Amino acid sequence: MIISWNTTNACNMHCAHCYRDAGCQAEDELSTAEGKQMLTEIARAGFKIMIFSGGEPLLRPDIIELVQHASNLGLRPVFGTNGTLITPEMAAKLKAAGTMGVGISLDSLDAAKHDRFRDFPHAWEGAVRGMRNCRAAGLPFQIHTTVMDWNASELEAITDFAVAEKAVAHHFFFLVPTGRAATIEAESLRAEAYEDVLTRIMKKQQTVDIELKPTCAPQFLRIAAQMGMKTRFRRGCLAGTAYCIVSPRGKVQPCAYLNMEIGDVRRQPFDEIWRTSEVLQRLRTMDYAGGCGSCDYKRVCGGCRARAAYYHEGDYMAEEPWCLYHGRKG
Repeated sequence: MIISWNTTNACNMHCAHCYRDAGCQAEDELSTAEGKQMLTEIARAGFKIMIFSGGEPLLRPDIIELVQHASNLGLRPVFGTNGTLITPEMAAKLKAAGTMGVGISLDSLDAAKHDRFRDFPHAWEGAVRGMRNCRAAGLPFQIHTTVMDWNASELEAITDFAVAEKAVAHHFFFLVPTGRAATIEAESLRAEAYEDVLTRIMKKQQTVDIELKPTCAPQFLRIAAQMGMKTRFRRGCLAGTAYCIVSPRGKVQPCAYLNMEIGDVRRQPFDEIWRTSEVLQRLRTMDYAGGCGSCDYKRVCGGCRARAAYYHEGDYMAEEPWCLYHGRKG
């Protein structure tokens, strides 16, 4: 099981697609002591992978202490970061504290396009420098790319760049229009392009040794199966079943893009929220509507629950809108 904690709303960038609408630090973010208590409860709930994200998690002054605590609890600390703050010294500290891997965002091989999307000068240069500092410190890193209509043609080339830089993986994040991303919804892929890009990624996986994984595009498992490919992944959308997220102020959501609060770790221990939430229990039924409910890939795919909610007036059990396969058999 995997969980993400948006450790802070503070960020040195202003990315067009940010679901958290990050920038300034939020009022009343979880303290160091509260964070440590929550991490203890997360471990107690049976989670294994602890993602420290943001905002930009490296802007949190106690981040090394929190990573060390997570590691001491037996969690596997990993990061989602823009990479620009990973100096050689920070890479060494992260590794020493028990960090197992770092995901660094890179959305184009054209530095100007990446910088514009991230609304930050020299963001591309800083991200690549961060990757190389991780590599020098012996800290595994992977590249994260947000897939848009304007960079979809570059994806295989970015994978080749990841291989050349000795990344361990390349993960592709498909836009879900929440937070600031709602303002660029028109740039997200629709059904035909969505299917085509996922198929291309699966074909690319057959040519490279590093892991390629689409995120918020659970149909990749159906496509992989149709292509006769084996993958270590057993489930597409994990929201509420093996994944959730905690905000900087301790609010729990089923996933980063399903913008509904289902609990508050300041009022109830996280492991109780995970066990008793009615929303999470409903997600675990997999009793989906429309094509997702009748599809023979329901249990391996599940459709993107956040995208379903966005396009169906908050109904997170509705049909995933950008799927060409809906409800077909065989």
